[in-house]
Amino acid sequence: MVKSLTFNRNLLSSSSLVTLAILFFAANILAVVLLSSLRIDLTQGNLYTLSQGTRNILSGLPEPITLRFYVSKSLATSAPAVSAYVTRVEELLREYEREGDGKLVLQILDPEPFSEEEDRAVAYGLQGVPVDDTGARTLYFGLVGTNSVNDQQTIPFFDPSRNDQLEYDVTQLVYRLAHPKQPVVGVLSSLPILGGGQAAMMGGGSEGTVMGDQIRRLFEARELPTDTTTIAKDIDVLMVVHPKELSEGTLYAIDQFILRGGRAMLFVDPYAESDTASSAMMGAPPQAASSNLDKLFAAWGITMAAKAVAGDLATAKKVQFNRGARPVVIDYPIWFEVRPEQMATDDVIMGNLSQITVASPGILTKLEKAEIEFLPLMKTTKQGSTIPTDRLGPFMQPQDLLRGYQADGEHVLAARVRGKVKTAFPDGKPKPAADAEPPSETEPPSSPEDQSPHLAESADPINVIVVADSDFLQDRYWAQVRNFFGQRMAIPEGGNGNFVVSALDNLTGSNDLISVRNRAGHTRPFTRVKLLQQEAAQAFLQKEKQLQDELRETERKLSELQQTKEPQNANALVLSSEQEAELARFRQEKIRIRRELRDVQHELNKNIERLENTIMFLNIGLTPLLVGIGGVWLSLRRRRRAAVKHQTTSNRHNVATEATA
Repeated sequence: MVKSLTFNRNLLSSSSLVTLAILFFAANILAVVLLSSLRIDLTQGNLYTLSQGTRNILSGLPEPITLRFYVSKSLATSAPAVSAYVTRVEELLREYEREGDGKLVLQILDPEPFSEEEDRAVAYGLQGVPVDDTGARTLYFGLVGTNSVNDQQTIPFFDPSRNDQLEYDVTQLVYRLAHPKQPVVGVLSSLPILGGGQAAMMGGGSEGTVMGDQIRRLFEARELPTDTTTIAKDIDVLMVVHPKELSEGTLYAIDQFILRGGRAMLFVDPYAESDTASSAMMGAPPQAASSNLDKLFAAWGITMAAKAVAGDLATAKKVQFNRGARPVVIDYPIWFEVRPEQMATDDVIMGNLSQITVASPGILTKLEKAEIEFLPLMKTTKQGSTIPTDRLGPFMQPQDLLRGYQADGEHVLAARVRGKVKTAFPDGKPKPAADAEPPSETEPPSSPEDQSPHLAESADPINVIVVADSDFLQDRYWAQVRNFFGQRMAIPEGGNGNFVVSALDNLTGSNDLISVRNRAGHTRPFTRVKLLQQEAAQAFLQKEKQLQDELRETERKLSELQQTKEPQNANALVLSSEQEAELARFRQEKIRIRRELRDVQHELNKNIERLENTIMFLNIGLTPLLVGIGGVWLSLRRRRRAAVKHQTTSNRHNVATEATA
């Protein structure tokens, strides 16, 4: 009887295992078929979920768009890093197809060597990457988009380092196919933003910047000479960069363009480190140039602080310089980051932006009794400071700014200006100066429709974005640029480019692409580590200053002792006993202070190491430890239950045996 029960239990157990196995495989097959589109995105900011802006663009497609995804799968699978990114891109493109609801068609093509598909991929301009020395095996990993009138946009190669920018790159491609007519941006700049043109002739180079490349991709960028006196009506947005020494005629053209409803983005700078003007004195080092639009700003009711820049020690960037023969890394207060908590996130162009890096920016304020809306977009933290420009220069040492740093609160670095304003030229168009040069040959001839009547005030509220920095447009502050098989590839490290292009998008009326762009490139800096480093650096500098002060004081005392020597020892090169005692005391004091300096540095390292060890334990050790403890607890609990069950079964068996007997 007992053997029969045991056999039945074993049979039941075996059949249960077989049934569970069948159910397991069936559930997996059903999950693949029915739940392939189900995603759970646990990242901060939902970086792996299509943004609402992308959904809006896909749902509003005016015509069908075809996406051809070229990928050499056989070669990609041999490289694990590329293979994982191929899967990521393919899954994202399939989501685009689902959201397109029939208006977006996805084709996945494998361009095998010497095939027609490879020829088409090359004809579309895709970038093939050789995977061996012979060049016979070429990896293709790009995207081609076409619309109903055969307009074409491509991503030549999906660079894994642009993973954070993936959705924006694809959405931008789709958007440009859906809206092939690009808005016109007129760029009036004394810096080589777009490359070539007048800036290049001034010695700024001709390649342009990454910022200029981004502007050219989304807009029709039209470069205007800095001596222009006419701004065409077909320009949708005017972008003015570092406007130094503009003529009255050029200022009047800007004034009237804005008053008649033109949108503008203005970059002024009290200390443009990217633009150095040679000193009039022969042999003097170059000095940073300044720019402003005081006359226009005064008419609108705003101003930029003269001969002063903003600093922010709380988010300062680190720089390296040589102190003697030893390289030193220190916080540089006038190069700092503007983080999301310092931005007007309720403004559409600032929402979800990552940090923006600025360099020696100016300070904007609203004038008293001004009737315009002054909406700050970027500010310093409460640790912001006003630093006179005469403290800066080629001979300035970074530690000098730290020693004299005094926080004086928040300062506005960029703002949106809205409202009805009056002209800065109440007497009408200024007459050209008698010695004025003729208009530049690069300036297009004015047409009759460009000859607008003088406006004394704006008919509608103006919409202007003012930024008190021009340096942050340069590549070195926000992007890494590298050559990728002959193609210039930019890896954004900050939100500078997103901010500028989002603002231009907004001023031309496009908002959906902004939300996609701004969510890319999120960073999570180690703010606690940076705070510890800043505290230790300031303590270190204070100790260093104390040492230098005591050194000077001791040298002064030694000099006084030398002057008050006894006459018979006036020509002797021997120190008196008092001098020797003073020198010995100084040496001991110097050793003590140097020991304290080392203690400060050691304490900094200990605090940082302690924090790093804690973070490593929480991320690496704590979870396995909790899982292990939970496993041991479950094992003990099961053993206890098994023991109790075994004891109960034994008792029942004994009772049954006694009853049978």
